[in-house]
Amino acid sequence: MQSAWLLDHAPSALDPPQAIEERGAMFPIRDHNPSGRVPYVTYALIAANIGIFLSMLPIAGDERALAQVYYDYALLPRRVMEGDGFNALLSSQFLHAGWMHIAGNMLFLWIFGDNIEDEMGHAPFLVFYLIAGALSGYAHVLADPTSYIPTVGASGAIAGVMGAYLLLFPKARVDILFFFKIFPIPAWIMLMIWFAMQFIGGLGATPETGGVAYWAHAGGFVAGLLLALPLWLRRGGPQFWKATHGHPPHPPARYGMPKVKRK
Repeated sequence: MQSAWLLDHAPSALDPPQAIEERGAMFPIRDHNPSGRVPYVTYALIAANIGIFLSMLPIAGDERALAQVYYDYALLPRRVMEGDGFNALLSSQFLHAGWMHIAGNMLFLWIFGDNIEDEMGHAPFLVFYLIAGALSGYAHVLADPTSYIPTVGASGAIAGVMGAYLLLFPKARVDILFFFKIFPIPAWIMLMIWFAMQFIGGLGATPETGGVAYWAHAGGFVAGLLLALPLWLRRGGPQFWKATHGHPPHPPARYGMPKVKRK
């Protein structure tokens, strides 16, 4: 079965048209929520994703080699439903299908990951990230159980980070770039718009073709929110929101151009 799959699904480039990419459509540029400690795990995850992506560039033109990587490490829903390939629930989180795919995912992880790592601690955050990613992958499997289209990307795990961010910092400000202007909006607006786009996209997606793994995004978001619920309750639950008014419990970061004197 493996050799037949390799022949039928050999991609023509590193950004294969039939690979399902876990990526989103909205790109914030930063938040105003500084972290209180160095986010070593977030940095390590970004470095690992970029390193693995760069290591695959030498085989970008080798269709059979790429197909072998996807068969071994990408998420194939039908394999999982047949009781095989469960390792891909983790390994697929570190594969990306193109430059824009990895750039978008790492931007989201850079913006939201440090604050959740700050709240959870380094090791718990890593466990949270990987579990959220695995659950997002399984949500995709359940949504399309007969598919042999390879699914790759970190954005299911990153969607989990975003779900936790919504629970812990709903009113943190996030800067959105729109028509060359920066607009700060509350995090809950940006995150709920993003989630709604994934949900609507999932309802209209065609299982037979590649594209965006909408249900992996939505599933990861819900999983992250639920996994962060015990932490939110330990912080006081509704009382935590009442005390902070949904804002981070520290002064926001401020950005702007430095003032200079003109000669």
